[in-house]
Amino acid sequence: MSLTRRNFLEGAALSALAAQAVVTAQDPKTGMPMRTLGRTGERVSLLALGAGSRWLMYKDLDKGLEALDRALKAGINYVDSAASYGDGQSESWVGEYLKTNKKTFFLVTKITPRKGDEAKRQIERSLKLLGVSQVDLMHVHALGNEDDLAQVEAKGNILDVLYQMREQKVARFIGVTAHTNPQVTKTLLERQDLDSVQMALNIAQIGNSAPSNRVGQGQTGASGFERIAMPVALKKNMGLTAMKVFGQDKLLPAAPIETLLRYAMSLPVSAAVAGMPKLEMLEENIRVAKAFKPLSRDEMKALPESVSQQLRASLDHFFANHADV
Repeated sequence: MSLTRRNFLEGAALSALAAQAVVTAQDPKTGMPMRTLGRTGERVSLLALGAGSRWLMYKDLDKGLEALDRALKAGINYVDSAASYGDGQSESWVGEYLKTNKKTFFLVTKITPRKGDEAKRQIERSLKLLGVSQVDLMHVHALGNEDDLAQVEAKGNILDVLYQMREQKVARFIGVTAHTNPQVTKTLLERQDLDSVQMALNIAQIGNSAPSNRVGQGQTGASGFERIAMPVALKKNMGLTAMKVFGQDKLLPAAPIETLLRYAMSLPVSAAVAGMPKLEMLEENIRVAKAFKPLSRDEMKALPESVSQQLRASLDHFFANHADV
């Protein structure tokens, strides 16, 4: 059934109301808001550090570790890495930090290969680079279209491997990330026993299987993850985190960084993952998180409506072939 523009906006508004029910408590030492990561029971910071390409933009290891240390001391305790980030560079930097610092944060990584043997080899490399025998959360990286879903779920492939990792305590929890196809994500979440999901959630609600700018025909970005996949995660009490909150900076002409971040945080998510390539941006986002107040229902309705059809279509086309590296 096609979703109307009114449906899209009402969905955003309902999400804002659902967020009011999310229990948020400030850490007494740092003042950072904390939420429970769904069924995992873990308490994580509302702002999470994206340790991907934007963290690697510090280029120098010492500068990258300085940013990580500042983030952790400010109360961020969710660090989001992946085997593909810099072809292992992100995990290597985190590993360097852990050589001289006690692990006090929730460590996440993502595995890309769909074939089981290749996934196992990448997991072995990830553990070696990180210098750990166990990660807190291991995601299937970047679920794509229907063909990719079939590969992920095929017997002996990556999902089976992640179930093994959870059973063997190599990963305490497992899940999936997605930013291209909300319907495929919905299907996987419904069928599988996952602890966590990270999805694209922003004011343009990107994530179409068929990018288009045809408003009101179920083909705009506003039909995306927030409307289709997020309700399944909430129903199953999965740990839910938001990514692409700035749309790779493509949403900055549409709204200020603070507003974009507050929109994602006003959804019923446990954390909003953000890449912060400069210390000034890190400090500003920390300030926003510590002063966070949910956007109103009217604001949650108005922000998606303010995004042009052209920008929605542009975002969908961009993310349709976007690779997280």
